[in-house]
Amino acid sequence: MSFDNICKVLAEKYPTEFISWLLAEEPTTVQVLKTELSLEPIRADCVTFLQTANRILHIEFQTRTISNPPLPFRMLDYSVRLIRQYNVPVAQVVIFLQETNNEIAYTEEYVNETTTHRYRALRMWEQDSALFLDKLALLPLAPLTRTNSPQGLLSQVAQSVAKIPDRNTRQDIAAYTEILAGLKFEKKFIRQFLREDIMQESVIYQDILQKGQQQGKQEEALTFCISLLNERFGKIDSSIIQRVEVLNKEQLEALGRAILKISSMNDLLAWLNQQENNEGI
Repeated sequence: MSFDNICKVLAEKYPTEFISWLLAEEPTTVQVLKTELSLEPIRADCVTFLQTANRILHIEFQTRTISNPPLPFRMLDYSVRLIRQYNVPVAQVVIFLQETNNEIAYTEEYVNETTTHRYRALRMWEQDSALFLDKLALLPLAPLTRTNSPQGLLSQVAQSVAKIPDRNTRQDIAAYTEILAGLKFEKKFIRQFLREDIMQESVIYQDILQKGQQQGKQEEALTFCISLLNERFGKIDSSIIQRVEVLNKEQLEALGRAILKISSMNDLLAWLNQQENNEGI
């Protein structure tokens, strides 16, 4: 389970709280919509669609700024598809979880010669921690908020977690919190405040560990492929590296096998183009 997917789980488990936070309204009814839209499917692993009585809230959680297609275009694409399918206004918020200076985290529109499409970009490292410490659904995001005292912030988070009366909920929220805090703090530092025994008892934590091992295998495959490419072609251009980074584990394993047959940079580009075209089928 990736960092942004943890946030997706939270948003779909506590949709009313997320709408109250992002739209500043108290909805009477909220429906979690499926993430598959008409036309060809979009990779929607970190996307949540919440429908209230009069609009849809599209939340996109991001730990990386690189994507294919680029994030601003994806936001336009989602908006058009949602409006076509549901015929209601769409509010879009991209939530960047990990601090970065990349301009994408500060971009709030897609612009070409004929179209301008706007959405909100929310950067967790700029948010006031007070709001997140007082709300169960938002508490796991609290470690990512603005602070001048990391120790003080994690201490407050741990106190808020300890106050959750239901044991199962407390375990799950602790697990979510520990994993997300890893985007900002060292594990040893986090464990000083969040008790390991509570998290290990959580079913959610065990699921995260298992999927984290799978993610680790993907990262190993990525490192292996980049190493092979550098050995075969010398230093690889960053634009090609970015295209390799978005490949899934199966594609990376296929690339590892294909490198033995790829004799030129043009062959590599053709292979990458084929993978991207296959995703759009």
